Amino acid sequence: MLVEVRPVARLLGEAGHEPIDLTAALDPVLRAAIADARSPGDLARLRVVCDWIQYRRNFREPLQLRPVVSGRPDGATATDPVELAVDLRRTGPQLGTATESALREHRRGDDGGRLVLEEWAPTSQSLIWSFNTLYWQHLQLWEQATGRGYESALPGGRSDARNVASIREIIRELFAVWDALAEGRALPEELYILELGVGNGSHARTWLDTFVELDRAHGRDYYRRLHYLMCDYSPHVLELARTTVAEHAAHVSSFVLDAMHPMTTLGFLRFKAFLVYISNVYDNLPTDEIASIGQREHLVQTRAYLSADAAAQIAGSVGVEPSGLGRLVARLLKLGPVLLAEAAPDHFADVEAAVAFWRACWQAVRLQERYVPLHGLDTYDIAPGISGELLRPLVATGGGVRMHAANGAVASFAETLPLLHPYGWLRCHDLFVTGVQDYRTGFRGPGKYDGSVVNWVNGPLLAHIGTRKGFDVTFAPFAHRTGSNIVTMTVHVRD
Repeated sequence: MLVEVRPVARLLGEAGHEPIDLTAALDPVLRAAIADARSPGDLARLRVVCDWIQYRRNFREPLQLRPVVSGRPDGATATDPVELAVDLRRTGPQLGTATESALREHRRGDDGGRLVLEEWAPTSQSLIWSFNTLYWQHLQLWEQATGRGYESALPGGRSDARNVASIREIIRELFAVWDALAEGRALPEELYILELGVGNGSHARTWLDTFVELDRAHGRDYYRRLHYLMCDYSPHVLELARTTVAEHAAHVSSFVLDAMHPMTTLGFLRFKAFLVYISNVYDNLPTDEIASIGQREHLVQTRAYLSADAAAQIAGSVGVEPSGLGRLVARLLKLGPVLLAEAAPDHFADVEAAVAFWRACWQAVRLQERYVPLHGLDTYDIAPGISGELLRPLVATGGGVRMHAANGAVASFAETLPLLHPYGWLRCHDLFVTGVQDYRTGFRGPGKYDGSVVNWVNGPLLAHIGTRKGFDVTFAPFAHRTGSNIVTMTVHVRD
């Protein structure tokens, strides 16, 4: 039996937290596992992995069983190794009962009464991302139902992106670059700034207002030549942003854009952007996870489900049998709440009822997980044209590790780099893992932010890809607010 405890800082009681009583937390789990064992071989095949899941809304039960599939086409069997995943934030005697139940279900090969909503697949293909898309497409309805804007779900109730000191620093860096190019008569007439994930436009407004102030003091009239491009996936959010920056409308263009494929919309900007600014976008893009177990790489597969109790409660609220609830969820994700209310009036009196159904499903949805062996990282693609082989230096660091493949972030990053002017740079504020060791010492997602998905981003992988493409990639703690988990990534063309 192998026991791995990842939240090591919690064991020591760092950052003002009470130390975890690990013995008390694991005692019911280990007692139940030992009592269930039929032979020493059962215990030898068992791994116990402990995390501290900081997201109060997440996709995990307090205890979860994950089979390590041997590779047979019929999937996991009772003789395959298993991993018991424990959330140390939600411990107690009930974990012993949960362990007994999970091991019995694994031995029988049943679903324990869960309502399974999809087939096994890599996490980036899970329907949780359909929920994520639904949130951004119908954000206005969600906000009306909750009575609050989406930014209020962020730690502190706001984004670090609007920090004026940070904005002033960036603009002064731009002026220094532009002055040097102007002296050599190499400064283009049109000065392009690009923001991906503009949100409600509050950062863009602060940035543009500050730019005007500093430009007047600088005396070069750069504002006359400025083109600020705002991009976001949500039409509703983008409309809010246009209203927010209305005073600068002559210098602003807006684009509805899929952040994973910026070149499709912004190809005209190739080699022209002096600054690409991104904040809290990469952590909201689909990702797989890769795990190194027993000196072999595995892909984490997931499938979404509702517990039997949650399925019965939600089904009763809309007048269907639990067995028919999956079809109704599929229709919600395909049609959205407005059309769902029109298409199923027997179940939803109005749009508000459909939104209530959406919110209840999102709150209740969980993910089962299993590990499926990869036949070489070169058989796995992180993104189009980017081989999983680039993960090898990260997973081959000794000992087992589980990390994000950052598929959506990698795709976006790789297509954004060609937009940079040779003297331009990319500045990104996000939840970056900056070293592989971070994956061994804490939980990095997925979690739920209001109606969307959040994962930390594999910074070492982005840095590796950027370096291979001729860019310098650096990471630093966000400099303008203490206690923030946000990390600043800066990317320049290598000198």
